Amino acid sequence: MTRTSPAFLSVALAAIILLHGAPAAAQTGIGEPDPAKVRIRMGPLWLNPGIALSNIGVDNNVFNEPDSENPKSDFTFTVQPATDLWLHTGPTWVTGRIQEDLVWFQTYASERGVNATYSVGWLVPLTRIRFNVGATRRNRRDRPGFEIDARSQRFETEYNGAVEVRTLSKTYFGVTASRQRVDFDKDAIFLNRNLQFELNRETTSAGVTARYQLTPLTGLTFAATRSEDRFEFSSLRDSNSTAATLSLNFDPLALIRGSLTIGYRDFEPLSPGLSAFKGMTAAANLSYVLFGATKFGVGVNRDVQYSYDVNQPYYLETAVTGSIAQQLFGPIDVVARAGVDNLAYRDRVGADVQLSNRVDRGHSFGGGVGYHTSGGFRIGFDVDHLNRVSDISSRQFDDLRIGSSVTYVC
Repeated sequence: MTRTSPAFLSVALAAIILLHGAPAAAQTGIGEPDPAKVRIRMGPLWLNPGIALSNIGVDNNVFNEPDSENPKSDFTFTVQPATDLWLHTGPTWVTGRIQEDLVWFQTYASERGVNATYSVGWLVPLTRIRFNVGATRRNRRDRPGFEIDARSQRFETEYNGAVEVRTLSKTYFGVTASRQRVDFDKDAIFLNRNLQFELNRETTSAGVTARYQLTPLTGLTFAATRSEDRFEFSSLRDSNSTAATLSLNFDPLALIRGSLTIGYRDFEPLSPGLSAFKGMTAAANLSYVLFGATKFGVGVNRDVQYSYDVNQPYYLETAVTGSIAQQLFGPIDVVARAGVDNLAYRDRVGADVQLSNRVDRGHSFGGGVGYHTSGGFRIGFDVDHLNRVSDISSRQFDDLRIGSSVTYVC
């Protein structure tokens, strides 16, 4: 495994902080840390740790292979330390996040790896104007999405900034900008395709926003964004995109928590041999707790994604997930979850494809039981089934994962 030193430091930092955690005071504004949930305050430095030992068990289809290829099984686990940091400097906050995922397989050493994410930002929440800038660096070796089954090494670098001005007591206008670079390793191969050649790209975006604070716990935001995707080696994939979205955001203290976004995207490939996409997009991550004992969760994602196959260079992904968690008695809870994921591909005009305009479908369902300790840990046992259905037999798979997890809940 690579990058073992940062991983070790992350585990050590999280472990030390967990032993000395203590709650703090009240929250002061949007985007700032919630003192009720911050465990450590060392003068102006605040830290919030988390650590999980997940997927401790058996993965019955390590490589997402179809039944005809005798799927391989292996024992696996993942260690996930993470720490959020805030440094209070006058009226501003310097923010940061360190996260490491250490993935281990007993037999198939090729699937082991370390996924690291490092973020830093600066938030300036003044009375009538607020701005923030940030940068994120990811070094990952995992599956880029539901389409690519190979755990692929890649680097992602992102810079972003936003300025927002309060014009009325509850109305804010702002501008945003971002740039993201995705670089796959030269040895990242999937189905005889070099992912560096196919998917290395840079995305530049700029937009305007208008936000209205409906209540102290609920905000409504309209955003219009223009973005350009430019591929380093595969210019046939280059595109411009214009999107308009309307988002409803709920504070963590609200009855409903999370966000819901509905939008419209005009996706324009620059290559004349590829049709455009004009249609609805959506993103949601919502939860609701009923009577303090039953938690409902819903996730939605509908948007354009790039494919590894230049002959079918993009697809419209529509994914919906749902979960119900029930507190049974005392520290015991149970959870049930399910999801569907549709990938609708678009063909390049005149290209030789196995199946024109195909749609691959994924399904998942599972459940588990958990025990909460007095120290803030949850010990769980889970069973999950995943599959992908496709008219191309080599793209199908079934996977049953059985395992345990130990999670520290901040």
